[in-house]
Amino acid sequence: MKKLIVWTILLLTNLPLSATTYYVSATGSARADGLTPQTPKKDLQAVLNLIKERNEDGAVIRVAEGNYLGALDAGYIEICNWVTLEGGYNADFTRSNPRKYITRIEPTDAQRATNARKGLITLSGLDDPIGNKKTGKLTITGFTFNHGLENYYMPADPSDPKNGCPSKAFETGRMVDGPNQLEHPCIQSVQAVAGDVLITNCIFINSPYYAIQINSRRGTIEIANNIFVSNRYGAVRIDGWDKNGTASEVLFHHNVVAFSWCRDKTMEDMGYGFECMTRVNCKVYRNIFACNNYAAIARTHVLSGPDKVIEAKRITNFMDNAFFLNPADLLLPAPGGAGWTKVRASQFEELDEHIVPIASGNFEIEAGSPFIKAIDQDYLKAFASLKIVRNASYDANSAANSLRETFGLNKQGSETTRVSMYGNRYPLNKAILLFGTIQQYGPQL
Repeated sequence: MKKLIVWTILLLTNLPLSATTYYVSATGSARADGLTPQTPKKDLQAVLNLIKERNEDGAVIRVAEGNYLGALDAGYIEICNWVTLEGGYNADFTRSNPRKYITRIEPTDAQRATNARKGLITLSGLDDPIGNKKTGKLTITGFTFNHGLENYYMPADPSDPKNGCPSKAFETGRMVDGPNQLEHPCIQSVQAVAGDVLITNCIFINSPYYAIQINSRRGTIEIANNIFVSNRYGAVRIDGWDKNGTASEVLFHHNVVAFSWCRDKTMEDMGYGFECMTRVNCKVYRNIFACNNYAAIARTHVLSGPDKVIEAKRITNFMDNAFFLNPADLLLPAPGGAGWTKVRASQFEELDEHIVPIASGNFEIEAGSPFIKAIDQDYLKAFASLKIVRNASYDANSAANSLRETFGLNKQGSETTRVSMYGNRYPLNKAILLFGTIQQYGPQL
């Protein structure tokens, strides 16, 4: 009877009856079998490679606190099978608490030459462009992804305006937006994913290029109970790769998304919390969106021409979300075809019901909220008073322009942009405090 109950539970949770559980610890051994809490393997990538060799879809990997940088500390992990990856365990695997026993993927400058454009977790080999069924389920829970020790920043010196450092309380100056800055997400797919994905109880912080960027061939991508802080371009972007536009869905709920930064320091594009993409349905609810540099939610991509039929199938629902200090709570293409329409939370129910069928319960957070108090107050104050100063210089009669005129070339000038802050590193210990600040909204404890 007991065996029957166990089999029933496994079937209900979609785990295969023969699923193997592996254990990984930063204090483990490279030569251990990883099959018990007493014999954990040291290298997370080594376990994933073993699962790949055995084609062992459905395996569970429990990972203790520590920093995991992949094979030979390359700075990224590659997942090629449908597995359950559980971080947040203590050293002997008797307790689990991702906020206390921090399981990190946190590269430093030493990994810049080896992780290149790889996501800190890179999903590969999970696509199936020919079939029409979901091929598995991937779960990632209890991990902290931090790019803040690998990015390039200006010095933490507020005395020089070019550093974009608001005060001595900051760990760094502004993020450097030039060619030396790496651009790779925390979680990224190679090609697409043809199955279900659950990402929960994680922290995504200081990414130079999205926190999560996944292409969905078919299946449900559920992103729930996470923290996203100070990520560049946007926090989450899920592209639909189904040609009919009906096979992929995103459930984005109970997350905090704060301080998503624009593409560069001129702050003229990107900087989105959640980006609704084409060929995928989205349900966005019970999140807290705060201080996103351009917009909390962006629904700026629209299919046209022959693909209008596919676009008409797309459903995007936004309900019961809390917003604070975003230039736009929702960004839409302007009806006239130029620029954007900025929508406040109080206006969501005025939206076209064909585009947003459900738009109820969205609101602005009031001053004094526990969530606002939990934000790093120095960071919040600096963001609220963010300044952009542009100085242009052009002398038509300068020696350089006179010479250019002689050769029939266009004359040139220069422009300098100074910002009071931009993508500055957010402290990890402060990000953890954003769990459980408002009951039923954002990530819960």
